[in-house]
Amino acid sequence: MSMDEKRTREAWRVFQIMSEFVDGFEKLECIHPAVSVFGSARTPEEHPWYQKTLEIAHLLSDSGFSVVSGGGPGIMEAANRGAQMGKSDSIGVNIVLPHEQKGNDYQDISLDFKYFFARKVMFVKHAAAYVVMPGGFGTLDEFAEILTLIQTGKSRRIPIILVERDFWKGLIEWFDSTLNGHGTISPEDLDLIQMIDDPREVVEAIFQFYEGRTIEPLPQEHELLLQVGALELFARLAQRQRQEVLLDEGFVRRRRVRDLGLDLVQRDIVVRTGQ
Repeated sequence: MSMDEKRTREAWRVFQIMSEFVDGFEKLECIHPAVSVFGSARTPEEHPWYQKTLEIAHLLSDSGFSVVSGGGPGIMEAANRGAQMGKSDSIGVNIVLPHEQKGNDYQDISLDFKYFFARKVMFVKHAAAYVVMPGGFGTLDEFAEILTLIQTGKSRRIPIILVERDFWKGLIEWFDSTLNGHGTISPEDLDLIQMIDDPREVVEAIFQFYEGRTIEPLPQEHELLLQVGALELFARLAQRQRQEVLLDEGFVRRRRVRDLGLDLVQRDIVVRTGQ
């Protein structure tokens, strides 16, 4: 493969990534406020964790929160299913995987993502709280991501609630004894996390957090949300002039990059079709 061909493929990949952001922003712009729910794809319907997620999501939905999940089976299905039992929207942000992940049937709004980092932005951008059920590496990745964003000031502080104390307490104890013990985190970083097992107390904790203030982001918090990693990338890409996009022999077509509230001027960008 020649260097020009490599550059063309990379340029086209950039536009695929951008299209995921555009699609996500457009479809999810009306769902405030929302709670993002994380958890294992492997939890069967009869498991107590599934049933508890179902109850939590139902309560959240009846309380006026849209519920966002990864859109797959297991805990994600329970979250979407519970949301549909209530009064608010059920949203699934699915990831395309070679195995395991299949979209569930309980989504009012469904999005499919190829790139994990674009999908994560959708969890963060609209969330008023995070509820983390038991899960595997994917759940730990999402939990670590939101902890890092809040700890580093890249995202506003909102509730992070771990459900099923017996599952999580060993990890939190390790955070305290090892990470805090060796000074790699600060003691107050542990205050970002709550462990709550009762479904009604989960919802109550979210309302208590926002007591005396609006659930919607404050002006300074809104600025933080615009700066969440991948959003910065998108803003820079959307501002590039058309000459920075590869042009070559063959067919080209115009694609509109829309203003996503980032104070960008709408512009036409010429892209290769690969034909």
